Amino acid sequence: AMLQTLSGFGATISTRSMEDGSERPYEINVGLFDAMRGTIHAGEDGHQVDRFLLAHTIMLALEGIPAIYIHSLLATPNDHDLVAQTGRARSINRSSWDEGALHEALSDPARPHRRVLDALLARIAIRKRQAAFHPNATQYTLHYGDAIFALWRESLDRDQSVFALHNVTDQTQRIPLVELNLIRTDAWHDLLTGEPIDHDRATITLPPYGAVWISNR
Repeated sequence: AMLQTLSGFGATISTRSMEDGSERPYEINVGLFDAMRGTIHAGEDGHQVDRFLLAHTIMLALEGIPAIYIHSLLATPNDHDLVAQTGRARSINRSSWDEGALHEALSDPARPHRRVLDALLARIAIRKRQAAFHPNATQYTLHYGDAIFALWRESLDRDQSVFALHNVTDQTQRIPLVELNLIRTDAWHDLLTGEPIDHDRATITLPPYGAVWISNR
């Protein structure tokens, strides 16, 4: 199902020969931005940009040092012309932007390039300022069901805690605030929006492919 879905999004599937003479899938060649055009269950939808940004938001919250491909920063689509020129399937995500074309793409609000670049740069800047996102800071996975990918990070000096919650579905999700067990004497807020978290609110609401990074610092 995954191979069929991604083929519909422009991917090519490389195969390898097995000892019995059969061909097995070996590699999916696709630009990451176009790989996020939809899901296996529902096909292409209108959540491509939000889904793409969420994938990188999750990566930025994880332990370690994140690496972001330049074509992810620029939301580069599949380059089928380059594949045809080189005869190599892997060329699909190895485009070379023309400077003028790139400036034009980034200046057009109807296209996704500027929105993706601005959002990723903003989230990278937020991450850099958080002691709890140090590469070696403590990380624990939290369990809120299949719809929410959640983790807790704590700074090396134990001064900052961040609860990172990510909605990996196309449906709005609500998480009871009491389940986070936030220390009431601390002032908590969402790092991504700056919105304060009221201890008396009942739930945290995440839109489709939405995220919050709830911090006490």
